[in-house]
Amino acid sequence: MKDDVSGTARSSFAGSVRCWFAPEKLAEEGDTPDYRFSLANERTFLAWLRTALALIGGGFAVDQFLPDLRWGWRVGLALALLAVGVLCALRAVNHWVRCERAMRRGEDLPVSRFPALLGLVVAVVALTMVVIVLFGWAG
Repeated sequence: MKDDVSGTARSSFAGSVRCWFAPEKLAEEGDTPDYRFSLANERTFLAWLRTALALIGGGFAVDQFLPDLRWGWRVGLALALLAVGVLCALRAVNHWVRCERAMRRGEDLPVSRFPALLGLVVAVVALTMVVIVLFGWAG
């Protein structure tokens, strides 16, 4: 049974990725949902992209505007923010497709641990910055 579940999960992910670049494939599944739900799904997608852009911008800001910060700290924090921004952008697309597919099929919307993970990573980066500022670990 375990192999069936993992195979289903893999095929579901592969199907989601295919729809990233061909969203018209979603129209072949199930029934067309109320347009208001599709537009709400799109607004959520755009909010996730804004979050990703803010994280990416924060990563560049840390790298460019904190030159006095020790190189390892500066690069580490910048790369952490950039990486989380990239993950957030990719997750936005995947979540949009999964929700659209679930609405068309009349299924429950998918749940995700990603928002909690994102919140924890942002909190860790912020706390690290607080410690650096308080203890003056620059240069």
